[in-house]
Formats: sequence, C-alpha cells, structure tokens
Amino acid sequence: MPFAALLAALAEMPDPRRAQGQRYSMRHLLLFSVLATLAGATSYQKIIAFIALQRERLNAVFGACFRRAPAVNTLRHLFLALGGDDLEAAFRRHAGDLNARPAPEALRTVALDGKTLRGSFDHLTDRKAVHVLSAFASDAALILAHQELAGAPDETAAVPRLMAELGLTGVLFTAQTPCVSPPPMRCIARRTPSRKRPRPATPWWSASRTTSPPCTQPWPEFAPPAAPSTATRPWTAAATAARNTAVSRCSTPLVIWTHPGRRWSIASPGSRA
Repeated sequence: MPFAALLAALAEMPDPRRAQGQRYSMRHLLLFSVLATLAGATSYQKIIAFIALQRERLNAVFGACFRRAPAVNTLRHLFLALGGDDLEAAFRRHAGDLNARPAPEALRTVALDGKTLRGSFDHLTDRKAVHVLSAFASDAALILAHQELAGAPDETAAVPRLMAELGLTGVLFTAQTPCVSPPPMRCIARRTPSRKRPRPATPWWSASRTTSPPCTQPWPEFAPPAAPSTATRPWTAAATAARNTAVSRCSTPLVIWTHPGRRWSIASPGSRA
C-alpha cells in the first residue's frame, strides 16, 4: 500500500476527539489532507472537495470506510484540537525512516534554512506571517524537520537546537548567513563607509612651510567668485563703499541698512528704520 509508513506514523498520534465524534478515522483524515495539499488545496473547503471527488478511490487504496466526505467543521475542529508538537514528531519519525541508510557512500549534507510561509498572514486574528526553519537532506531530497520561529533573527539560536534534536552523525550541516553569529561591531564599523557628505577643502595659500615660496593665488577650484557688476544698479556702488569702510574699522559692521519703500539707504547705528 502506498504511504503505508506515513499512515503508520499518523496512527501513533493520540486522538484528541471524544469517542462519540470519531466517525472518521483520524489517520485517514490527516493522510487525505496531505494528499489534497500536494494536489494544490489551500483551504479546508478545497480539501473536502478533493476527498469528495476521490472518495471511492481513496477508500479502495487505503482501506478507508468513508460513506461521504466529512463536513468542513469536522476537519477544522480536528486540526485545531491537534497538538503541533505531536504532529511534528510524527512527521519527523516518518522522515527519519525514509532517510535511514545502513552505510552511506559519501558525506551527506543537511541544509538549514529559514523561510517565511507565503499566505500565512491571518487578517482575521491579526497574526503575522509564519517563519519556519527547515532541515533539508539534499541527497535524499527530503525535509527532515520543521521549527516555527518568531522571525529571522531567532535562527541563530534555533540552529544548534535543531541539529541536536535531529541526532545525526557523520553529516555536514550548512546554513546561510543569518544563521551564523554576526562579526564584532568594531569590524563592521571599519568596513562600513561613512555616510556623511564630504566637505570641500578650505581655500588656502601655500606659504605654510619656510622652504616653500609664498603663493598669492588660491587654487583654481576654490577661486573667489567675481564681483557682481554694478553698471545697471547705481545704488550698489554707495552700499559697497560703506560696507568696506565698516568692515575695515571693526569686525562687526557698524552700518545698518534700511529699505524705505523701494529704495535702499544707509542709516547710522542709532537711527531707526
């Protein structure tokens, strides 16, 4: 019979239902749900539709006695009552039996990787997407174990525990970067370039050394801009002369500029605009 090992592993699970509610065999319900999921079912209703469509064939192959497909609530209540640890333990036993080899010819490799399950976000209960860490045997193309995590940062602590729970010897475990301890912060600080914008150098003249000849010209890229033209603005000539006089006498200008109307004029420090 196909899937006999999986059916036997599911039969070892304790049934959480009452004796009055065990009209359908639990091991067959779980096996048919797995087959429906492999066929593309993504909801309880689609699983029930698969069982209803293939009921006679499923009864003949797996020895079930389903007179009709179960109701949606029957399947839903069963999955809600099942313990996640018991179901995971049953699948791990089944995967361990498939992965068992008396004498491996080459070094075996088990890849550890965490992924967020697509479509696992629950809008009704406001539950975020499920993140699962999996152990995949690459030579057998078999998933050995799952472990649900809160997020990707928890993979670093979960990987050693999952390796210990598998109990495999003579196996090479591989993991991606999030599963490895991060480098020290000082190493990150050395490799990370500064995000500050570079400031332009201050214009200077090459007379800092006694041996270098004095230079009275600034560097071309930092040359001061040319003075604005005053040909079309006659009033700027008087303003420029007064500003130069004030700056030459004191570091703080002593000239206050007012703007009465549309013309500029020069006022003394004690006057008001």
